[in-house]
Amino acid sequence: MENDEQNNKERRIEQPVILIDGHCYLCQDIVRYLVKRDSRARFRFAALQSPAGRSILKAMNDGGDTDDFDSFILAVNGRYYNRSGAALRVWKGLGGWRSLAYALIVIPAPIRDAVYRFIARNRYRWFGKSEQCLLPTKEVRERFLPEGY
Repeated sequence: MENDEQNNKERRIEQPVILIDGHCYLCQDIVRYLVKRDSRARFRFAALQSPAGRSILKAMNDGGDTDDFDSFILAVNGRYYNRSGAALRVWKGLGGWRSLAYALIVIPAPIRDAVYRFIARNRYRWFGKSEQCLLPTKEVRERFLPEGY
């Protein structure tokens, strides 16, 4: 029994974690979209502003900046992807026809990320901003890391 609990903890740690801006309505909608379509429950989530999110940011930045909330980040087994690279890997991870979006990885990162930054700069104006971090439903909350929202 103890071994099973230890294995489950290790598995949870190894699951890909997506960090999002918890105040951004677009980001919140992306989480809801992913929860509905990630039938294997492969991805976990955390708001960048949360204790769990800041901890991952700190590890990603070798103890440095934990206040950059303008990026979509995917953490997988100690590797970190951000902006368009993270988004494309998430699409690939969903499988099925959605994984075809990963073909866009052939576009050079500076071009992909320029489009990403344009959307990120305008996301509050286009989609809105919440004064509070995401208040997830029970279904969504189960997919968040402890202290992740």
